[in-house]
Amino acid sequence: MPCSQWTFTLSARKRAAYSAAMLLSDRVLFLDGEALVIDKPDGLPVDPPRDGSLSLENHLDSLRFGFKRWPLPVHRLDRDTSGCLLLARNPKAHGRFTRAFEGREIEKRYLAILDGIPDGDAGTIDLPLAKVSTAETGWRMIGDPKGKPSVSHWEKLAVIGSRSLLRFRPETGRTHQLRVHALEGLGFPIAGDPVYGRGGAKDRTLLHAERLVVARDVKPPVVAEAPFPDRFAALGFAAPEGAEPTRG
Repeated sequence: MPCSQWTFTLSARKRAAYSAAMLLSDRVLFLDGEALVIDKPDGLPVDPPRDGSLSLENHLDSLRFGFKRWPLPVHRLDRDTSGCLLLARNPKAHGRFTRAFEGREIEKRYLAILDGIPDGDAGTIDLPLAKVSTAETGWRMIGDPKGKPSVSHWEKLAVIGSRSLLRFRPETGRTHQLRVHALEGLGFPIAGDPVYGRGGAKDRTLLHAERLVVARDVKPPVVAEAPFPDRFAALGFAAPEGAEPTRG
């Protein structure tokens, strides 16, 4: 559906606020003939929400950069998660990138602030995940020996007060994987998480897709690194070694 038809469902004030905060054409991290990586803002869903609010789809026309086709997202990030989001600029590339994700051929790196300080400096969480649902609380993911294989590597980067900054390197890409692995694997939720943590309805999960690398057969790999989030810096954390500084 064209962008203009979506924006009519919102008030003029809300449209202006979204436009000012989310000029995605200014947030390009990588661009060539088949791949586009943007630094997705936190708060922007990839799929259109049921409430009719704006999503990535409303911005796709501004991300054509001379192509007739809209780019299509290859994977998903939660609404609250900021950082590297890969879009394909043609159907063939979309198929190749999708198979690469399914084949675990993608290098992914995330930053997260936890409401707690896990023991040790690094480790691996091997915790299969399954989906459960109830009429009272809706659906969520839980650790389950009979669930789908799910593996995440982690390292502790910094501690401020009762919170810690971690870097995750997930091998698999299960729904809510890092959010559940933080809570059940390390014993502490990601700060702001309204489902698995102590966050409220207005809080946003402090999770950031820091780096994305996609190998290609002939062309050089797609390599993208998103700047350290301002919302992390506002809590006193600085960009760790190997991270891009904030946009400011």
